[in-house]
Formats: sequence, structure tokens, C-alpha cells
Amino acid sequence: MSVSSHLSNTASKLIITDYERTVIDGHIESLGKKIDNYFLSSAINEHFAFGSYTRKTLMPRKADNDSDVDYMVVFSNSSYTPSTYLGWLKDFAKAKYSTSEIYQSHPTVVLELSRIKIEIVPAIKSAYDDYQIPAPSSTYTTWLTTHPNSFNTKVVNKNTSEKSQIRPLIRLMKYWNAKSGYVYSSYELENLIVNHFFYSCQNLWDYVYSFVGGLSSYNSVAWKADKIKKLKDSCTSARNSDNQGYPATAEAEIKKVFPEY
Repeated sequence: MSVSSHLSNTASKLIITDYERTVIDGHIESLGKKIDNYFLSSAINEHFAFGSYTRKTLMPRKADNDSDVDYMVVFSNSSYTPSTYLGWLKDFAKAKYSTSEIYQSHPTVVLELSRIKIEIVPAIKSAYDDYQIPAPSSTYTTWLTTHPNSFNTKVVNKNTSEKSQIRPLIRLMKYWNAKSGYVYSSYELENLIVNHFFYSCQNLWDYVYSFVGGLSSYNSVAWKADKIKKLKDSCTSARNSDNQGYPATAEAEIKKVFPEY
């Protein structure tokens, strides 16, 4: 195989299967019904899945153990702090799910279900009708504005304008990220890809090489900088071997950072 075929084959294997998607959809539907049955209709504005699952960039659990479905519960009363809403969600989870399936991971309640984790995120609406979720920078005591649906649109538009290579690129980079100890958060990595300028890329290998070449380790902690450097060095070495007519050497080099799956 060549580097290009290895990357394409790997990216295709990282897609959630139809069976897995059916199982996940069943869990999401069941969660929604349980929320409707538990909370008063006046207490909840809306609730829905968002994030990588809805963008079709979610990784299979066997490729990324941290892979999860994000689920937002938007409360009607916006006068409380995040911890209050988180407490309500914990009480809901204890009432509707086995305690062995539940744990807390600020600022979410996590359901560990068959084949998937679901992270339930409390949210409110601002005076400007924006969604607000607990803010990491405040240790989740205040709110951060987010626009989940608008980012989905950005991913779709970028994928369309870039020869349908953005979703495969996202999956490959998430695969590397998981193998490397999570240098980036899932959203951070997707955001970097969506905002990267790709020039004259023809295939997935071109897209990988362009994106990796633009990564910076500036201000990264030492271990993250080392992982980024290894990635960049392997891609550069593989590209040079490719250009010099040594496809087997190039493939062996790229497998150091994107191994067989």
C-alpha cells in the first residue's frame, strides 16, 4: 500500500457502523423519553444530542475510549448556578438508571451504556437566546456561551468545499490524538481543522500533510509538544520518502503516528 491508501483505509474503518448508530440512537431516544417522564414540562425548555455524534465525526469506542455522545438539557429557570442543575441531573440519572452506569465528570453526568458513553450537560438560555453551559475557566461555577448547531454547519460546509475530505481528516486526527494521550480536546481538534486553510489538496494524504504542517506547539506543555513534534516529523519524513520514490518507506513512517486499525 501507499501512504494515501493506508490513510484512506484507516479513515474508512473509523466510521461508526450502521449497527452501532442504531444502538446509539436507541439509547438517545430512551434518554429523551426518561427526561420527559422525570421532569415537569415547565422545568425543561428542550433537550437534544449535539457534538461530534450529530456531525458524524464520533469515533468508535475501540479506537477512542473517551468517545461519547453529548446531550444537552436546557432548563427553563436560569437563575441558579451550574452546580444546582448538575445536581438535578444526578438525581434524574440515579432515579432512571442503574448506579453502576452513572458517574460524574464535571460539568456533566456520564451514563456508561453499551457501546457508548452519554455525557449529559446542563444548560440555560441567555437573554439573547444563546445556549450557555458551565465554563471550564471558572471551574464550572459560571456560564459559557456556545452555539452547537452553528459549528455543525461549519463542519458540513467545510467538508463540502474540501472534496468531502474533512470528516475523514477529523477521524484520522482524533485517532492520532487518542493514541497520543489526548493532546487536544475533541472539539478543539475539530475547530482547528475547520479553521485551517487547505491549498491545492487533492487527496486525504494532502489534507493530512497540510493540516499537520500548520500545527503549532507554542505554549504547549512539554509532553504535548513532543507528541506534536513526532507527528510533524513523521509526516515530513513520509512525504520526503514519497517524493523520492520510496512508497514502502513512506508508509512505514506514517504508520508510526497513524498505525493499523
